[in-house]
Amino acid sequence: MPSTPDSNTTPQNGPELEPELTPEPTPEAAIQNIPTPSQGLFSWLRPSAKHSAYSATLLIMVSTLCSGVLGLVKLKILNHIFGAGPQADAYYAAFELPDMLAYFLVGGVASISLVTILDRYRAAGDEEGGDRAISAVLNAMIIVFGAAVLLAEFFAPIYVHWKFHGFPPAKAALTTSLTRLLLPAQLFFFIGGVIGSKLLVRKIFIYQAITPLIYNLGIIFGAVFLARRFGIYSLAIGVLAGVILGPAALNAFGARRIGLRYYPIFNLRHPAFIEWLKLSLPLMIGVSLVTADKWILSTFASFDNGGVTHLNVAKALFNAPMGILGQAAGAASLPFFSTLFSQRRLGDFSGAVNRAVSRVFCASLIAAAWMIALAAPIVDLFRGGHYSRLDAADTAQYFAIFAITLALWTSQGIYARAFYAARNTLTPAVAGSIITLVSIPIYRYFFHSVGMAGLAIASDVGIVTQTVTLAVLLHRRKLVPITGLEGGELARSLLAALISFAGVTAVVRYVHVSHGHLGNLLIIVAHSVHVPRAYLGDALIIAAASVVWAALSWGALMLTGSKLPRQLLSRR
Repeated sequence: MPSTPDSNTTPQNGPELEPELTPEPTPEAAIQNIPTPSQGLFSWLRPSAKHSAYSATLLIMVSTLCSGVLGLVKLKILNHIFGAGPQADAYYAAFELPDMLAYFLVGGVASISLVTILDRYRAAGDEEGGDRAISAVLNAMIIVFGAAVLLAEFFAPIYVHWKFHGFPPAKAALTTSLTRLLLPAQLFFFIGGVIGSKLLVRKIFIYQAITPLIYNLGIIFGAVFLARRFGIYSLAIGVLAGVILGPAALNAFGARRIGLRYYPIFNLRHPAFIEWLKLSLPLMIGVSLVTADKWILSTFASFDNGGVTHLNVAKALFNAPMGILGQAAGAASLPFFSTLFSQRRLGDFSGAVNRAVSRVFCASLIAAAWMIALAAPIVDLFRGGHYSRLDAADTAQYFAIFAITLALWTSQGIYARAFYAARNTLTPAVAGSIITLVSIPIYRYFFHSVGMAGLAIASDVGIVTQTVTLAVLLHRRKLVPITGLEGGELARSLLAALISFAGVTAVVRYVHVSHGHLGNLLIIVAHSVHVPRAYLGDALIIAAASVVWAALSWGALMLTGSKLPRQLLSRR
């Protein structure tokens, strides 16, 4: 689970994943406490409730939505208090060394490779063996990870000077101090990820759904209650509190509740540890552009005062819908893809992946139309305090450029998890590393020729290459044929996206809420609720344009005979 500040730290993918994967409720399903849509959302919130692909995706989407709202509240507070100056740049930059450490030591997310191992123990009825496997991985890596954190604490000044060579000395020193505070958080993320794999293999997602909420609340509380006393350090304190109470403590409580037994095993030759290491090693040594993108962006942005903050805020706003559409279904899909592949149901496996990609891609196209057309008023809502109008204008430009490739960002997560479920972490790791190395000159070229906006364009070029490459590799290995994508649905969704984009753009351009009787009413309402008039105007524009967007999108989909509306509203 990443600790980046623009992340909602939630599991990963989108709308209805795979309706045929889990049949209608059977007596066996009832015995296993697997909830169904007819039982309502509250039945899915029981700590012991197991989930189908549908209910898991929906639960995580709800969690991602709530976490996204908290993330936006957090963003507004941070912008207001710290703006886009040296302190904010240093805070966002301070996450990079801890994130790199986690990425190269455990492949970013420890549970990805561990779930596939535990799934086999569970299928064999060997719960004790699974618990021993968790203990072996946990104990060995706590020592390794702990030692790495200590080394990183020592070398942090060297890293910051090398990575952010555009920072002046004072900003670099602040970045170093914050980095040292944030480094231990990754150890707790790792512990939570390993222990949480016990819950994932049982198809229990409620704890994974709650932990990002606690994480975001920790940062918010730090900013609100500690900022006057500790300044920017209050955010690092909030991060540590959120990680310890959320990913680490809550997952440990949930796993213990379902019977996880800890064993004081330290054996680097334990079969489970060796297997986990082999599966994770490609993730450790390979660098996906999905992760490296923010590292590359920040290196060039360090030469622009406030540039690191502007890009991080734009990414944070971009990640809010991406989390709902892409991350939720991605995290929920892995255990189900893994089960299908382990049962050698390769036809069902490829069908599940293609259906997930098609539906997430379609929904993302339509969402991207809304984001691009409303970029300026959306970002303007997060202006205020120390975050100026110029800061908001720059951020809106980057946000709109990022949004163009929303569908590709959401889809690549599903393709990557298809490889992981097939126990092939090497291929995406090698491909990602090559793409990352090839992309660095592209970032440099666009930055020097276009400026900061060129970095956002380069990011789009990179994710196009990453997604297409994963799709082609899965196709060539006869795991997920590209021809299985729902081409007709993709075309209908693209048409709906273009029509809705035109409608929303017209609303933004021609509807003026600051003039006439509506403008006078706006002034009265703004004074009565003590909210700046500009914010109310932006909110009204967004609300009106959203109604137009929804009506046009839905109408276009219905008129063209798309299945997407029915799939979003119900499950066959």
